[in-house]
Amino acid sequence: MQQKKMMTQLGCLVLLGALGGCATTAKDSRDPLEDWNRGVQSFNDNLDTYAMKPVAKGYRWITPSFVDRGVTNFFSNINDIGVTINDLLQFKIAQTGMDGSRFIVNTIAGIGGLIDVAEMIDLPRHNEDFDQTMGVWGVPSGPYLVLPFFGPSSPRGVGGLIGDAAMNPISYVGAAAITGGLFAVNAADQRADNLSTEKIATEAAVDRYGFFKSAYFQQREYLVRDGNMPEGSDLLENDEDFNKDNLAPVQPY
Repeated sequence: MQQKKMMTQLGCLVLLGALGGCATTAKDSRDPLEDWNRGVQSFNDNLDTYAMKPVAKGYRWITPSFVDRGVTNFFSNINDIGVTINDLLQFKIAQTGMDGSRFIVNTIAGIGGLIDVAEMIDLPRHNEDFDQTMGVWGVPSGPYLVLPFFGPSSPRGVGGLIGDAAMNPISYVGAAAITGGLFAVNAADQRADNLSTEKIATEAAVDRYGFFKSAYFQQREYLVRDGNMPEGSDLLENDEDFNKDNLAPVQPY
């Protein structure tokens, strides 16, 4: 069964490759700002190549693995505050309790979130943000929009970024230098964590721009629906392995 699934997916990928030239010339109704978006993606790619990636490699080289893990846990613990609020806004009461408990346990027993004690006691981590909350409320995503520095997004995604920033206590740290420094460390940590996955995504793409656009919309819909995709969804939406590996925000590298 697994072999048959792999052969089917391989056949679909070959077909996509054969149709790649046609696909890139067709106008996508979800992407009326394609010229702008491609230009911004090019800017982001260059920024990543000459700034973010070297910083991430340097960060990984000088940071011991246990420190790197602690930094990731710290920012993840802060993010659990927004996750818990979004759980509540989506009326996921049981999940609200679990994510709220994660934050309390990790903050107290995990030394401010540096150690993920909640994982040790089987309190699962959930992925909720304000973009998903608005999607659950019925707000449409709107057209595709690539943002400088942030990458793939949409008008609803912009609102989500604003809402998530409002839920992040780092945004309210008095000193701008401290706030900026914390966000910079978080960005470097996330980029370092993605170094091993970027090559796979880039090499798998027939049209790199189209790949990230499609992945963005599929990922957002998958998250809003909590994985309960409707009948007739395409290959990637029905591929459990793809969706498990792509729950993190799509980045344009």
